[in-house]
Amino acid sequence: MIDYNDLPNHLAIIMDGNGRWASDKGEKRIFGHRNGVKAVQKVVEEAAELKIKHLTLFAFSTENWKRPREEIGVLMKLLVSSLKSEFEKLLKNRIKLNVIGKIDQLPKIVQDELNYVINKTKNNTKMTLTLALSYGGREELVSTFIKLAFKVKNNIISPEKIDQSIINEHLYTHNLPDVDLLIRTSGEKRISNFLLWQIAYAELYFSKILWPDFNKKHLHKAIINYQKRERRFGKTSEQLLK
Repeated sequence: MIDYNDLPNHLAIIMDGNGRWASDKGEKRIFGHRNGVKAVQKVVEEAAELKIKHLTLFAFSTENWKRPREEIGVLMKLLVSSLKSEFEKLLKNRIKLNVIGKIDQLPKIVQDELNYVINKTKNNTKMTLTLALSYGGREELVSTFIKLAFKVKNNIISPEKIDQSIINEHLYTHNLPDVDLLIRTSGEKRISNFLLWQIAYAELYFSKILWPDFNKKHLHKAIINYQKRERRFGKTSEQLLK
């Protein structure tokens, strides 16, 4: 059973396995992406129902631009259509949409739809849903260091003042807490350049379930596993008991 008093404040998910799911069924990768969208809808609704405050989904990486043009085009169309179809649910469930990544690289129609939904949901407070789009963890850190270097060069900040909190303020995720639980589906056990700074103390959970099949039951299983762990943040077990 889930302990509703010990939920992760920030849950992040690497949604992996759409292509393999489709291949197993003798279908094209695009079929997997379409069904992956259905899994997103279920997980977002359940996370909101559980009262998880922050949910971040790795939707499209900087590396994904290397994929076939047709597949990228379908992914962008799916994103726009999903934003349109789920808009009323976001409002009803008081979910705020947030985006991180190099958004200026996305097609204008995608940027426009994102900006519209972000603006319309900005006052929602039940849960913040963050989509990582054209996102890469290393690129985020490079971008952060460039901003800080500019400020040092122009005497806006001194090097001695730069600490973890200052770096946090310049990340894409400056308005989000650190990740508590990171889930990756499909059985792969790697981070894939996702939220490298933010997962420093996150618990990692790897599920063998391919993303289109990931549902409420699997989400609960991951959270229960998380709740059985002892999060020490560098301390000993004895120190935590004091």
